[in-house]
Amino acid sequence: MIDVLNLALPFFGLIFIGFACGKIKQIPDTALAWMNFFIVYVSLPALFYRILAQTPLEQLAQINFVVATTLSTFSAFAIAFGVGMAFRAGRIDEATIAGLAGGYGNIGYMGPGLALATLGPSAAVPVALIFCFDTLLLFSLVPFLMAIASPDKKSVGSVAREVAWRIGTNPLVIATALGILSAAIHFQPPVALDRLMQFLQNAAAPCALFTLGVTVALRPLKKMPWEVPFLTVIKLALHPIIMFLLLSAFGPFERIWVEAAVLMAALPPALNVFVFARQYDTWVEQASSAVLIGTVVSVLTLTSVMWMVKSGALPQLLFQ
Repeated sequence: MIDVLNLALPFFGLIFIGFACGKIKQIPDTALAWMNFFIVYVSLPALFYRILAQTPLEQLAQINFVVATTLSTFSAFAIAFGVGMAFRAGRIDEATIAGLAGGYGNIGYMGPGLALATLGPSAAVPVALIFCFDTLLLFSLVPFLMAIASPDKKSVGSVAREVAWRIGTNPLVIATALGILSAAIHFQPPVALDRLMQFLQNAAAPCALFTLGVTVALRPLKKMPWEVPFLTVIKLALHPIIMFLLLSAFGPFERIWVEAAVLMAALPPALNVFVFARQYDTWVEQASSAVLIGTVVSVLTLTSVMWMVKSGALPQLLFQ
């Protein structure tokens, strides 16, 4: 257990430091823009590119794994969407953001650093695949559902173009595609460029976790929305269980791939939940609460999952 705490505490410690700084120094929310830009457009793309470019191509062709993990995320999203519809009197727009809170974990800011620290470099490929296909799924679902909810209905073609543009210009998706291409043609970047990307890669987790803490601090909890506890349970407890069951159905897979997938499913709601809420101007305060509560509760739940993974307490059915 001490080993697990030694792994978990630096991650949550960085979030806490960011939270404390956000409370002590009242910097405007807009001041985070450059930090977010650096994380999303520079450091995380370098991380995903290097991970995938150094992976044999045959390890990336795990169709059953992609189906199982993506279906798990969709299932958690669908259940959370149903909860949102029940609490929000059938409001599709608000239920969509609630679905994100229950299905879309912090797979960009927390996922890679936490999984690699817990499981080692062998977890890099499953983490990258989960990130890529979860992002494709949810960045496709949200605009379509919001278009359905919008009073000024957009055409199917217009929505499809918007979705394609969002996905095609996402820097992390582009980095993933370039990494797979580099793996396919066995491209080796010049030493200086590779070291530069390594520096950027190493900055991804600390910057992302600190920024997460500051962002949460700038959105204090005013009132606990009724649906948030249900969504927190779906994201932090039900999603990992669904992930485990679907991997059992679609497996067998290597043990470390299963552990990485369950760990990724146990992550708290992503900051993108709030970003989408603000973009569509719906369920904004509740989204902020869901991210805050989910992050705080995950100190216990995520650490517990890490302990199960590190101690071998994760059930063995998948590996028989």
